[in-house]
Amino acid sequence: MIIAWRRYRGPVDARIAPDQEATLPPPSAHLMHPKYRADIDGLRAVAVLAVVAFHAFHRSVPGGFIGVDIFFVISGFLISGIIFSSLERDAFSFSEFYSRRIRRIFPALLVVLIFCFAFGWFALLATEYQQLGKHMAAGAGFVANLVLWSESGYFDVAAETKPLLHLWSLGIEEQFYIVWPFLVWAAWKMRFNLLMIMLVAAGVSFALNLTTYRSDGVADFYSPQTRFWELLVGSALAYGTHHSSQLLPQCQALLDGLLGRLRCAPMPASSAVTLRNALSMLGALFIITGLAVITKDVHFPGTWVILPVLGTVMIIGAGRHAWLNRVVLSHRILVWFGRISFPLYLWHWPLLSFGRIIETKPPGQSLRTAAVAIAIVLAWLTYKLIERPLRFGKQNNVRGPVLVVLMICVGSLGYYTYQSEGLHFRPPIKAMDAVLEFVKWQDTDDADPVCRKRFGYHYKYCRLASDKSPSVALIGDSFANSYFPGLASEYNKLGDNLVMLGGSGCPPLIDITSGFAGEVDWCNSMGSNAIRVVAGRPDVRTVVLAANWHLYINGNRFSRRYDRAWEIRSKVPGDDSNVMVFSGKIRETIAFLVSAGKKVIIMKQTPEMEIDPVNCIITRPLVFHKVEKKCEVPAALVMSYLNEYESIFDAAIVGDASVSVLDPYPIFCTATSCPIMDGDYPLYRDDLHLSLHGSRYLASRLKLSPD
Repeated sequence: MIIAWRRYRGPVDARIAPDQEATLPPPSAHLMHPKYRADIDGLRAVAVLAVVAFHAFHRSVPGGFIGVDIFFVISGFLISGIIFSSLERDAFSFSEFYSRRIRRIFPALLVVLIFCFAFGWFALLATEYQQLGKHMAAGAGFVANLVLWSESGYFDVAAETKPLLHLWSLGIEEQFYIVWPFLVWAAWKMRFNLLMIMLVAAGVSFALNLTTYRSDGVADFYSPQTRFWELLVGSALAYGTHHSSQLLPQCQALLDGLLGRLRCAPMPASSAVTLRNALSMLGALFIITGLAVITKDVHFPGTWVILPVLGTVMIIGAGRHAWLNRVVLSHRILVWFGRISFPLYLWHWPLLSFGRIIETKPPGQSLRTAAVAIAIVLAWLTYKLIERPLRFGKQNNVRGPVLVVLMICVGSLGYYTYQSEGLHFRPPIKAMDAVLEFVKWQDTDDADPVCRKRFGYHYKYCRLASDKSPSVALIGDSFANSYFPGLASEYNKLGDNLVMLGGSGCPPLIDITSGFAGEVDWCNSMGSNAIRVVAGRPDVRTVVLAANWHLYINGNRFSRRYDRAWEIRSKVPGDDSNVMVFSGKIRETIAFLVSAGKKVIIMKQTPEMEIDPVNCIITRPLVFHKVEKKCEVPAALVMSYLNEYESIFDAAIVGDASVSVLDPYPIFCTATSCPIMDGDYPLYRDDLHLSLHGSRYLASRLKLSPD
């Protein structure tokens, strides 16, 4: 039975009768490969073209990013099929398995990494080149998903300027193949039921996906634990395909036990063909539906990922003879794209990303079309001239170690670039360093040892203006942190000492409940804990609450949804909307502080600009054409999103005599526009957060009354 943990080791190949075992060839020293299926190459083409279309023309294929999930299932099916076949013939070799993986992955990846480094030398600023170096090292070490996990979401604006963002999927895949062959080999030697192990492991991984996507969307997207089930589903399909003659009788016996008289009678050939056709068509429908309805606005992977995964399983499981597989997916054009799918996947995103960086805005359709065309040509050349010769040529025993050494060198070069802060000595960059100091903001500015000694080490932001006892506390997220330098200076003039406590992405609200702001424990230890701490300190007389309020009310920014699950999900009687919960929480927070005898000041948020201030103070080292510098945002655009939350926000706090409100909007915006520059000095360090100059500019114009 398939539910038994121990398995019966039957004939070497269950598809061959016992009396035919003597005719089998002797065990080979080489891994066994399944028979080539052109339709799987066609399915690869669908996957890669969907991803490329999403990145280049996302409105036409809003769910194109699910092509990666199709790749995961295909990879699990093909690679695990090789492992299973080789183990059954006592021909499996770890050294040969990983040597083949190296010759499959390394050649094209090395070419793309080297290209990115060379192009970045001329095109990128120091901070951009430093980030590229970090991602090069992560890509070479196949941990890009873990590094990107710590930075931001896959769908945010900053992601568009990361030329190696797409290597996250390669990281997950290779992390799987570091663990999986050893697990399969050990289970085989111990005579465990491989199918049951795969199903249980896939179930655990899928359960982690379901429990993570609501609380931390970024973790769910990048974490290997929440993605491995997709490869395991492909592995289980490979096992089922390889052992179909064993599993069908077991299925019959299982049905007999459950349904009594029902028998799994042989299916007529015509019915079998119809079933295969229906299965492949249904699988295609699942994938097409996913491409159309799954967008970056939904929580993904979550439950939506079932569509591409199940659709891929159905198409592959239908077999090569199903009409869709035989006629459509096996068409020579799709097969050609399938064969270059890996280098095409590697090439397309760096070209689009570099275009975005150089243009300082999303590139136009003509540039995106040209980038895709160039990517296709480069992918074909890479496949023809580099990948195939190194993968299938002679002296493979030498090429594997050489490729490993080259990858170590490229990864080390990337890490050196990261550690050297983007190689400032490059001629195009050296002259810009002094200018860029105006927008520079180091992570070391976020906390100081004196503050952490007094308030603890669990705050991301912990800053004291001086060693004196604090009289004013600023609590909030990264917006509040950017206000600190200016507020600290102004409060010092009034004889007060300011302390900043909080964490990025965490609102200054008390007792955050399940699902709010992603990582509940993290945010409760930041904002909520900080509120309770300062409420219990008699030396703190004034508490300033500041944050990106708009984000926490509805999770939107310029009508584009954040990738992370920011929604408030706690329940209130009669309504569970973000608005109702936020309104209740802000009132509860204010009441708690007022009851503790604190003066409460609410700082409304600064305008969001959607402009990189770097482009307003420098000329990029490499440009395609003269770029008009846009250094202001129309006031109407800013108000269009501020109005979404102003009425909600005001209703929650206006009318409370114990609360003062500070509004940065009239300080930064005129009746017609919101400039990002104050003369020659940038007010922002990115499209959201104030620079040091901007922080002082704001605070000096606020009406801060003495405590």
